[in-house]
Amino acid sequence: MSTPDFSTQFDSFVDSGLEWLSDNGEFVFDGVNALLTGLFKGVLWCMAYPPHYVIALAIGLIGWRMVGVRFALLSMLALLFCAVIGLWPETVSTLALVLTATILALVVAVPLGVLAGLAPVFDRVVDPCLDLVQTLPPYIYLLPAIALLGYGPATALLATFIVAVPPALRLTSLGIRMTPKEFIELGEASGVTGLQMFFKIRLPFAMPSIMAGVNQSLMMAFGMVVIAGIVGSGGLGESIYGAVRTLDIAKSINAAIAIVILTMILDRLAQSAARSRMGENQ
Repeated sequence: MSTPDFSTQFDSFVDSGLEWLSDNGEFVFDGVNALLTGLFKGVLWCMAYPPHYVIALAIGLIGWRMVGVRFALLSMLALLFCAVIGLWPETVSTLALVLTATILALVVAVPLGVLAGLAPVFDRVVDPCLDLVQTLPPYIYLLPAIALLGYGPATALLATFIVAVPPALRLTSLGIRMTPKEFIELGEASGVTGLQMFFKIRLPFAMPSIMAGVNQSLMMAFGMVVIAGIVGSGGLGESIYGAVRTLDIAKSINAAIAIVILTMILDRLAQSAARSRMGENQ
């Protein structure tokens, strides 16, 4: 069989597979779409209902508690700047999408990471899968998601979820595996149960690595949000995509600044949480 013939047959097989899934699993994908859209809209409503200055003040207070007064003031001013340039609804929508996708990713990645850290066989199976997910271009995840879920926030949420899972899973697994052997031996000699070993010895040592995974998942989610603007995700990603199509340079710069502001704020908060957890374990 020649290469063009194989390529044609393979492409036809992929297209047929997606079409079969769409036709026979329509009720499943409709349910997933409704669930993800409802979850996103619920988070968005909670964040969009209060006035922008209330959200800015709340994040500022969190920043003051976790980082410091200077960071809190800068965070509040930066968020108010997003409102001044007329991008507050898009900013809140992007924040809701990133937080929702990251939380869903952590719900899946952390337990699987713990399992991978405790079971080397499972780790050897999941590791090449994570390599594949992290190597493929992010656009790849949008195309089948569009075919199965259509355009909208559910597709963006699913694609963002996929790219946010690997770093959290990897770093959780690494943290569990890096528990010092002497502490494990001490626990075994003390007669602790398996659950006590996990919660009192393994998990505390793994928390800094897990928090680093949370940070990396957030950064991956922000990177995907801009790309996800193509599928009608709303928020700053869609603003940038629309500005690129219309060559509206000023609007694209404003949206990019807003994304940088959100990224820096969440990055500093996640780093502070990781350092705090590391300090508690020392």
